[in-house]
Amino acid sequence: MIVYVLTGFILGFFIPYMSRRFAKFMPATPAYAILQILRPIKFIYNSRHKKLYLAYLERSFVSGLIASGISYLFIYRYGFSQIWWHIAFVFILMLLAEIDGRMLLLPDILTVPLLILGFAYATLGNGWVIPAESAIGALIGYALPVVVGILILGRNKDAFGGGDIKFLAALGAWLGVETLLYVIALASIIMFVYSLARSRKFVAFGPGLAFSAIIVALLSY
Repeated sequence: MIVYVLTGFILGFFIPYMSRRFAKFMPATPAYAILQILRPIKFIYNSRHKKLYLAYLERSFVSGLIASGISYLFIYRYGFSQIWWHIAFVFILMLLAEIDGRMLLLPDILTVPLLILGFAYATLGNGWVIPAESAIGALIGYALPVVVGILILGRNKDAFGGGDIKFLAALGAWLGVETLLYVIALASIIMFVYSLARSRKFVAFGPGLAFSAIIVALLSY
C-alpha cells in the first residue's frame, strides 16, 4: 500500500508546478504543451523570492498530502486491482481543478485523455460502468451543458466553455449518466456555498466538478 500512497503524494506534490507551467503557455496545441511541460525551467533564488518559494513549497506539500490521502481512500474502498486507473483519475482531476482555479481554463490536453481513459477503464479495466453506459454518459455529459447553455444564453453567454463541456463528457465516460448527475448537483452546491463565502458572482466550476467526482466515485460504487 505504501508504494501507491507514496505515488499519490509525488504526483500531487507536482500539481502546483504543472499548473504553473500550464499558466505560462496556454492555450496551446497538445504537441507544444507537452514540449513546454517537459522543458526544464530555471529557478532564480534570492532573498526577494524566499517567501514566494516557501509558499509554493508549502502548497505543493499540501497538494501531495491530499493526493496521497485520496489514493489511500481509493485503495481502502476498491482494493489494489484497479488502483493505477484510480490514481490517474485522481491526478488528472486535481490538476484540472488547480489549472481552472488559476486560469479559468480546462485544457484539451487533459480533458481529452481523461475522456479516452474513461472509455478504456470501462472497456479494459472492469470499470465502474459498462462500455455502453460509459458511451451514453459521455454523450449526456457533452450534450447537457450545451442544452443548458442555449437556454441561458441571453443571461450569461459564457456560462459554459468548451473545456467544461469536454470535462463533463469525460466524467460521464468514467461515471455513467446517473452518477454524473450526482456530481453536477454536488458541485453546484459546493460552488454556490464557496461563491457566497468569498462574495463572488463568478467562480470556476472545474474545481467543484473535480472534487465532487472524487467524492461521488468513493461513495457510489
